[in-house]
Amino acid sequence: MTYCTPCLVASAPLPAGAGRHPRTASTPRHDQPHTHESAPRWWEHERGERGGGPRGSWGPRSSVGAVARAPPAGAAGAGGYLVGGGHGGGGAGQGALARDSLFIVETFEDKPSQQFTHLTVDKNTGTVYVGGVNRLYQLDPNLRQLQAVVTGPVNDSLECSASASDCKGETAGTMKATDNVNKVLVIDYTRSRLIVCGTVRQGSCQVRGLRDITIHTRNVSEAIVANNATASTVAFIAPGPPNPPVTHVLYIGVTYTGKSVYRDEVPAVASRSLEDDRFFEIAVTEVTTSTRMLVNSLARERYPITYVYGFGSEKFSYFLTRQLEDTYTGFPYISKLVRVCQNDSAYYSYTEIPIECKDSQGKRYNLAQAAYVGKPGTDLATQLGIQTNDDVLFAVFSPSDPLEAEGSARPADASALCVYSMKSVRRMFINNIQECFRGKGDRGLDFISPSHRCIETRIKDLNEDFCGMDVNTPLGGEQPVEGLAILTFPTRLTAVAATSTEVYTVVFLGTAHGHLKKVVIENQNNALEYDDIVVDQGSAVRQDMFFDKGGDHLYVMTSNKVSKVKAQECSIYEGCNQCLGARDPYCGWCSLENKCSLRRDCRDATQDPQHWVSYKTGRCTTITQVMPDKLQRTTARTLSLNIDNLPSVEGSLQCVFSAMNKDLTTDATRTAQGVSCTTPRNDMLPDIPQNQHHFTAKLSVRKSEGPEFVSTNFTFFDCNTYSSCTECVSSPFPCDWCVDGHRCTHDSAENCRNDVLVNGINRVGPSIRSGPAFCPRINFVESQEILVSSGTDKSIKVKVDNIAQFITQTRFVCQFNIEGRVTSVSANLLSDTIYCDRMEFAYTTAAPSTNATFAVIWGGSKPLDNPQNIHVLVYQCHLMADNCGMCLSLPERYRCGWCQSTSRCEVQDKCDGGSWLDRERTCPIINVTDFYPKSGPWDGGTNVTIEGINLGKKIEDIYEGITVAGITCQPYRESYVKTKRVTCMVDSPGVNDFKEGPILVKVKGIDRHMSHDSIQLVEKEYRGESIEKYKFVNPEITDITPSSGPRSGGTLLHIIGHHMNAGSRIEAFISDRPCKIQSANATVATCITSDASTLTEGKIAMNFDNGHRQLEGKFFTYVDDPKIHSVKSGRAGQAGMRNGPRGIPSGGIVITVDGTNFNVIKDPKMYVVYKGKEFSSPCEVKNSTRMECRSPAISVSASERIDHENGMLLDYGFLMDHVKTVRNLNKFPDFPAFRVFPDPLYHPFEDTNSVKQYKSDYLTINGINLDRASQEIDVEVLIGAESCNVTSLSRSQLTCRPPREQPEPLEGDDLPQVVVKVGNNLIYEIGFLEYASNTNVGTLSKQLIIGLSVGAVLLILILVVCLIVYRQKSNQNSRVLKSMQEQMDVLELRVAAECKEAFAELQTEMTDLTSDLIGGGIPFLDYRTYAMKILFPNLEETTVLQMDRPDLARKEKGLKLFGQLIMNKTFLLLFIRTLESNRYFSMRDRVNVAALIMVALQGKMEYCSDILKTLLAELIEKCIEGKIHPKLLFRRTESVAEKMLSSWFTFLLYKFLKECAGEPLYMLFRAIKQQVDKGPVDAVTSEARYSLSEEKLIRQSIDFKEMTVYVSMCNFYAGGVDGPMEGGETPVKVLDCDTVSQVKEKSLDAIYRSFPYSQRPRREDLDLEWRTGTSGRLILYDDDSTTRPDGGWKKLNTLAHYNVPDMAQLTLIPRQSSIYNYMSILSDKSDKSHKYETLNMNKYASGSPPLSRATSPLNHDNEAGVKVGAKVWHLVRQQESEQREGERTNKMVSEIYLTRLLSTKLTLQKFVDDLFETIFSTAHRGSALPLAIKYMFDFLDDQALQHGITDPEVVHTWKSNSLPLRFWVNLIKNPNFVFDIHKSNIVDACLSVVAQTFMDSCSTSDHRLGKDSPSSKLLYAKDIPIYKEWVERYYSDIKIMQPISDQDMNAMLAEESRMHTTEFNSLAALAELYNYAFKYSDQLILTLEEDEFSTKSRLAYRLEQVHSIMTTDHD
Repeated sequence: MTYCTPCLVASAPLPAGAGRHPRTASTPRHDQPHTHESAPRWWEHERGERGGGPRGSWGPRSSVGAVARAPPAGAAGAGGYLVGGGHGGGGAGQGALARDSLFIVETFEDKPSQQFTHLTVDKNTGTVYVGGVNRLYQLDPNLRQLQAVVTGPVNDSLECSASASDCKGETAGTMKATDNVNKVLVIDYTRSRLIVCGTVRQGSCQVRGLRDITIHTRNVSEAIVANNATASTVAFIAPGPPNPPVTHVLYIGVTYTGKSVYRDEVPAVASRSLEDDRFFEIAVTEVTTSTRMLVNSLARERYPITYVYGFGSEKFSYFLTRQLEDTYTGFPYISKLVRVCQNDSAYYSYTEIPIECKDSQGKRYNLAQAAYVGKPGTDLATQLGIQTNDDVLFAVFSPSDPLEAEGSARPADASALCVYSMKSVRRMFINNIQECFRGKGDRGLDFISPSHRCIETRIKDLNEDFCGMDVNTPLGGEQPVEGLAILTFPTRLTAVAATSTEVYTVVFLGTAHGHLKKVVIENQNNALEYDDIVVDQGSAVRQDMFFDKGGDHLYVMTSNKVSKVKAQECSIYEGCNQCLGARDPYCGWCSLENKCSLRRDCRDATQDPQHWVSYKTGRCTTITQVMPDKLQRTTARTLSLNIDNLPSVEGSLQCVFSAMNKDLTTDATRTAQGVSCTTPRNDMLPDIPQNQHHFTAKLSVRKSEGPEFVSTNFTFFDCNTYSSCTECVSSPFPCDWCVDGHRCTHDSAENCRNDVLVNGINRVGPSIRSGPAFCPRINFVESQEILVSSGTDKSIKVKVDNIAQFITQTRFVCQFNIEGRVTSVSANLLSDTIYCDRMEFAYTTAAPSTNATFAVIWGGSKPLDNPQNIHVLVYQCHLMADNCGMCLSLPERYRCGWCQSTSRCEVQDKCDGGSWLDRERTCPIINVTDFYPKSGPWDGGTNVTIEGINLGKKIEDIYEGITVAGITCQPYRESYVKTKRVTCMVDSPGVNDFKEGPILVKVKGIDRHMSHDSIQLVEKEYRGESIEKYKFVNPEITDITPSSGPRSGGTLLHIIGHHMNAGSRIEAFISDRPCKIQSANATVATCITSDASTLTEGKIAMNFDNGHRQLEGKFFTYVDDPKIHSVKSGRAGQAGMRNGPRGIPSGGIVITVDGTNFNVIKDPKMYVVYKGKEFSSPCEVKNSTRMECRSPAISVSASERIDHENGMLLDYGFLMDHVKTVRNLNKFPDFPAFRVFPDPLYHPFEDTNSVKQYKSDYLTINGINLDRASQEIDVEVLIGAESCNVTSLSRSQLTCRPPREQPEPLEGDDLPQVVVKVGNNLIYEIGFLEYASNTNVGTLSKQLIIGLSVGAVLLILILVVCLIVYRQKSNQNSRVLKSMQEQMDVLELRVAAECKEAFAELQTEMTDLTSDLIGGGIPFLDYRTYAMKILFPNLEETTVLQMDRPDLARKEKGLKLFGQLIMNKTFLLLFIRTLESNRYFSMRDRVNVAALIMVALQGKMEYCSDILKTLLAELIEKCIEGKIHPKLLFRRTESVAEKMLSSWFTFLLYKFLKECAGEPLYMLFRAIKQQVDKGPVDAVTSEARYSLSEEKLIRQSIDFKEMTVYVSMCNFYAGGVDGPMEGGETPVKVLDCDTVSQVKEKSLDAIYRSFPYSQRPRREDLDLEWRTGTSGRLILYDDDSTTRPDGGWKKLNTLAHYNVPDMAQLTLIPRQSSIYNYMSILSDKSDKSHKYETLNMNKYASGSPPLSRATSPLNHDNEAGVKVGAKVWHLVRQQESEQREGERTNKMVSEIYLTRLLSTKLTLQKFVDDLFETIFSTAHRGSALPLAIKYMFDFLDDQALQHGITDPEVVHTWKSNSLPLRFWVNLIKNPNFVFDIHKSNIVDACLSVVAQTFMDSCSTSDHRLGKDSPSSKLLYAKDIPIYKEWVERYYSDIKIMQPISDQDMNAMLAEESRMHTTEFNSLAALAELYNYAFKYSDQLILTLEEDEFSTKSRLAYRLEQVHSIMTTDHD
């Protein structure tokens, strides 16, 4: 609901069609009044109106009133507030509001609940942007809405990240619809974009187009701003690093909003980059520094900082804050200024100092509320000692609430305005900084980092541009910026804005109560509040206040409204005194133009100070006196004008007399007092208007031909216009009356010689006959109104006064004027009375009476004055009353009575012979003519109104005499109309039964009774009775319709029953809610329901007077109001529907409306508003969710030009009972306005006589604007009586298909007429249609048909032959295909079934495994073992790093010295570079040295990370300079840096492995092992039935049977501490084809399933014994005497060989002494002999290389327990295998076994997915991303940026090579590096395939697959693209995460160092490193001596010292 409102006075007429509403003029004002007497304001005295508002004549303005008495200068000095500030109360309120409306020129509001939070204005275009709750608006400068964007509510949770990508599982349940409150609204001018941030998604931001905010260019899914509505956020754009002032950054201050993993890294203050490639990242991030500052984790929750304002000024950026003075409780709140240098890329310059504001009494206003940086006027600048273009900070402060003292952040209801020059602020900052740099005091700011004493530096004098150093930072100064309040207020101020008017500085202040105060700052100590405007009463003004582009208006925002306020409106001040009295610094009096104006609008203002007078510098030019001040129109005089402050002007002056559109000019002469000039010539002056006696001219003085500069009023009068003595001498002018001359004159000496004179009351000078009391006149005798009955004779008499002797001697005549007829009769004067002769008074009009004017004439034509208006009233009784009762009720003075003989009202004289009833008598005939209601409930209480004739003359006559059907009826006195009408209340008859009877009225009266000779008056009673009978009835309710309606009410409800109109008061209710009765008759009462927001159904009840009735068994149901979702032009289901309604002035266009609950509305209507008037049309409800309307017909004025292209936009809505939400729909952003296009115009046929010959299939009709609003369904074409089906409609043409045969014409036509109907009302007659004759084409058609038929038959024959040939060929192919298809289907079904079964079984087993894990846990290796396995894969070589190395004791001193050298960054870097540059330094050495360095630096991880970053940066630099493709970087481990990177991740990701990634890796390993073990595994070749590796797949069918054996351990092992329970038998799943060793291995796996591998017995130390009965025992071996050789080959013994049955009992016993025990010597030592080589990726490609078997740490021996050379086999003979490889005769049979790869892959899919998802997720299962990953990835991003690498694939490859391929692949291939497990060869082969897939997923190149591709790549071909998406999302999510601060990273590294300091023997590592230093000693010393930094630190000497000590120790 959006209004764009020019604010008008309440009584002003709105412009037609404007959707605007006036400001209400009666709103009370609640700003607190000032505490002492207010000076009256001019607008508070006058209610007068005048036109000419700021936009034409929109509304009244206050006219000239009392001049404002401005306070004396200095009255509102420092510490004081303005006397007279604020508006007066009471009667002044409306005038004040009317005046306010002149300042508020436009307002913008959305729906009432919509809240606004931020506003900004584009300084280039003036466009206004407003941010609010869930909305963003773009407005033009006049606040008309251009665009609106819905930004919320958003489904969000505080527990989810900014991208919400991690919201899964439990966190997803916390998501709910959350309001998005706008926190930042900033314009980035350099890139023409709008930055918008809100509270949702952890306070993330968006970028939108500046020209169109609906264009959303990017999201910043990162916590940037506060994520709740109350916490503060301040943001602004100013120059910043890296290259100010060219580069700009976003400075942002944010209050901490609570402990959360997503909020902890949001800086308190930061500079964020606006560059596209680093958008919103911290502008500069180095290893230890960055452009941000965080409150430390200890303080941030108890030390909130509120950011109030931010700005940039003179190379610095500032924040104004409110915060506690110290972090400890009990300290007061203070305000502070925070400052950083704009070119500071490390925030070394971060400084905070207090800012104070006190009044003159010393009271502290400690809480900053708002601020504004602006420019001063010249007066203020001069006093502050600055230039007018220097910055000044204007700030408003409030004290803490006095109830809570200064420890409270709550402001009191008082404020002060303080002003600070930024020059003095900079000086105070540098003073504080200088103190600290001189070593005085503490650094402060405990809440950022621990405070220390200031460090003294050698820098003594700092200049003001000093930008900090890496010491004494951050710095909190204690010396405050002090300010003295220049004005205080008893109300809280919430906003401030300032500007200057050349000399003066003007400040605008918004209050917490919705007022805008205007203050002029005259100097540093003196200010004056000169105005107070109500902007939005009761709603606090928001802090954002901006001037418009021209600076003439201010945009003021409150919670729900944006107002455009004029900075000044000088034209409202109507005179000079008003103008200067207002003390408005903008306004001054322009003397020569006689107006209040801006200085720039006053001509010649600069020439003379008196030409433009400001309130402070001058006084008004005024005419103080004109002599004379009025003049007789027929005379001329020289006037003398006294003028004060007359400006000096060159040239002559003129007097101008202006009246009645005439300007008359005379020359003026300057005098000492002013000027003198003559009046214009008499004949030039305008005439005095008729019936008036004067006119007032404006007398003004001006320069010749120039504007007037001073004026006053001057009056011209004419005494001759008065015609009576009384008027003449009472006039305001000096007029006298000549009695005999009977005239009024201004010059009695000239015109009244020798005459009796009556002087006027305004005549100057003495007089004995002055005033109207001396005029000759008449006076009444009895009454001024003399009554005469028409048709009677009468003599009139009056008294006379002041009759002179000469008057008495003349003849007197009485003159009467009756209805224009003048009658004169003679009159005689006797004493002082005039007697007129008798005359008949009569008149003819049918009026009850008429006035006859009366005058006494003397001297022939001179009337005596009649000041009392004596007149004669002539009347006729029978016209004043038409019945007896009315007649006798007439006033007594008329003397009327009822003449019974004539039955009419007459005076007694005119009643001949009949009986005449006077007023005392009673009329004998009483008539009851009517009564209502005709019936009432038998409960009584009905008010019956009785009408009749002669119903008494007063109420007492009938008071006790009314009965209704025999029941007494009590009359109401107040309703009684004499003789005519009475209303009475009738009681209940007492029985509930039908009763009827007439109405009886008894009238008490008086009659005359003749007794003997006397007449007596006696009382008598007269009766009257009604003809109709009144009925007592029983109203009954039987039904209602409809039975439901909307909650908003308005449903027309019909209540059905009997006697529904009984009684006088009928009321209806639905569960106590009134239903307003509209009409009622005997069977139906109709009412309109009221709203019921809480009801669902209601009981119907009615009151019939005292009767209460209810409807039983049926309820009225309230349903939800209809809602409208969309309004479209066109019909649903048909093509061409258009969004938004369209129409034409004629109406009738189909509009489809979708929504809900339409079926509850009986008669919905659609309406549009045109020029303030509603036009509606009915709608048809199709179902509950759809209705169809026709656009309303609109009476568009003929002069209205409708735009053809865009139409005319109108407001529209729907009338659905009382539902308000469907009215004015286009106020909602989702509903476009109603578009009215011009009526379509159809052209008539251009053929002769408008007759068109119809020949083709279609008829075309031309026109214009045919489809702008209409569609085919809106148009109907009639041809005669039939219709023409419309097929298409375009802009200029309609096409329809006429009937086949020519339609019949309508009556009176020869041919069918073509008529086009558009909608309902628009009809066009196009012409007539004549179908062309068919005879001409008959012959041709037959020939054509025969020819086509023959051709078609031939074509069909040819097609049939071709089809037969094709069919034979294709049958042959299809048989082959079908056969293959059937084979493939069978195969596919078999694989699918097998997978499904296998997966279900594996899931069950893995569920068991999970329960085992809960019991025993995952067997993680300890940190040291894990690290050693990865760092030193060749374990036997790491003996040097054993913890116990007594041999190093004697070398300790030398090694510690060497350790110090290693801790020197220069030495270590040179050491590594030297080794790497030596060509004898092998790859193995590089790996070893890198690992040793990492071990040596384990306790100093911060230093280690620094070294690593330096080495990596060098490596990248070398790679790019060496022209090596960047993608190859980190591909091969050819440098120490690359190996160190692997080790760095190894150290830092151990915790992540244990907490998160280890579990899915272990689950994958166990799943592979269990899946492999389910099928046969060849003990010799390690090939298996179930494998992921093609190389390790058994390619033939092996028959096997699954068995379960029960295995127990002998007592020797069972008794072990960690062994299983004694005597316990464990079921073990085995296969009958398993060898004995394999059964032992599976048995140990089952028995020791919850034990680490290293803690269980080895299978070589055990024998397997089979118990075959009570005493039978057999030890089973892989090879024994029962083994039979076959052609030199021996097959290993299996369970099947020994015929061991299912459920057999086996025991593991200690190894027996047997001849077959030699096999154990040869047994597998795989767990002790792992060899591992780093993956060698040596191809140039971003694709990952295949993993070969050679790279796997395979066992050197097989897993059979026998030597490979012994020609033993298990499942497949070696020669068979070789033959199969070389001579595949039936490839298809072999390849079918490859489906087992697929089967295994599908079975294991979930475990692979789980692992990959965990690794490639930034927040998996509640675990946060390790800091190390984010830190290193950000480092790589920065490096790419520094080297100008824009190809995203390069950085992607770097990241992949550095983490997934360098760290994760190693662990996936070798889970035994992480867990205490045994990895068999077949499991290793499967893991290699998973690792290969992992590598492919990280690759950026597309893998093109073909028939020769490795099976491992084919196997996961479909999955790899999905995994690639995961990887890309993972990298991008990490990139947009909040950067890791150096403080946090260092803290984490320090913690890592602390935890693992003692894990390694660092001395041993140093010893190994020293061996390298010694080996390359000469080259190393040479390098050290050549390096500049090394030389300074004497590193070569120190190394030689080490050599010396070590040599000595060695010796």
